[in-house]
Amino acid sequence: MKNWIARLFGGGEASAPATPAPVDPAPPASSGPTPAPGNTATREPDPILDFWHWLTAGAAAAAPTPQAATHAQLVLAELDRLIDAPLDAAGLVPRVPEVIPQLLRSLRDEGASSADLARQVARDPALVAELIREANTPYYRAAAQVRTIDAALLVLGRNGLRMLLARAAFRPLAGTQGGRHTRQAAPRIWRHTEKTALAASLRAPAMGADPFEAYLAGLMADLGLIVALRLFDGMLETDALPQDPAFVSALLGRTRALAAHIAMQWELPPPIPAAILGAPGSGPSAVQPLAAALGQAERLVLLRLLVDSGALAQDDPAVTGLAPACARVFERLAPAEGSA
Repeated sequence: MKNWIARLFGGGEASAPATPAPVDPAPPASSGPTPAPGNTATREPDPILDFWHWLTAGAAAAAPTPQAATHAQLVLAELDRLIDAPLDAAGLVPRVPEVIPQLLRSLRDEGASSADLARQVARDPALVAELIREANTPYYRAAAQVRTIDAALLVLGRNGLRMLLARAAFRPLAGTQGGRHTRQAAPRIWRHTEKTALAASLRAPAMGADPFEAYLAGLMADLGLIVALRLFDGMLETDALPQDPAFVSALLGRTRALAAHIAMQWELPPPIPAAILGAPGSGPSAVQPLAAALGQAERLVLLRLLVDSGALAQDDPAVTGLAPACARVFERLAPAEGSA
């Protein structure tokens, strides 16, 4: 997988950088809530625990046992190992559809015509449906109902198609294959991933970051979490996932570090792994524009998901106190009318 991602998502013929971008260590345990962007209220959602509680809301509650605690520590130890050997994590994520890298190659070729792109899209009926559905979303505000591949390509443009293909390439990574923990959490992980990628791309210009790199960073940021859930599938014998705050903080710190190391292994542009690690607001890369964009995106998405799930009121100060630019992105993240 890393070869085609290196060539196609990197924007050019990729090779390992002579001097790797600095990589922060796994983020430390949270010592308190992280402010949502632009908010001045004192009441704030906790970016670590609230996200984990939202993600595991369907998990059955169970009293902690010594065996479960041992298994949880084994998961952390295995994540530590994978951080040092991210290539080993590749076997825990699915492969991408073959048509996606072919299309991305064509998008890098300025000589490729719209007709060429249309022919390649037409080879995958699911991709055709997604392309036309995307062109008809309020985001693009098409003047009339889009019904053909050619019309959809015209509405999206090359950059819109590139983001759609990136999303289609990453969706299988958050698939429902695996055991009960992965199957249960996968739909929520993908909802979080998709919204984070969109929000990051929308906030990137104001931060001085590249929107497509921000989109890729958003798509990559949850990948370590998928790996962790697959590890839980193999180690836990109950439906419940650990809820201890110290463990949750340690777990999400490691999954973030693993996602960054996988991004480095796949030779994505160096700002992407640095942004994944810096997004929580700590470490050397936290000051980088891409990290700032991803960090704002993650906090806005958390607010959006908490409001949509009923865990947070729409008029909560954490929402009403958002800065205007962040409030606009928050509204863009609302679920489409009629969706679940």
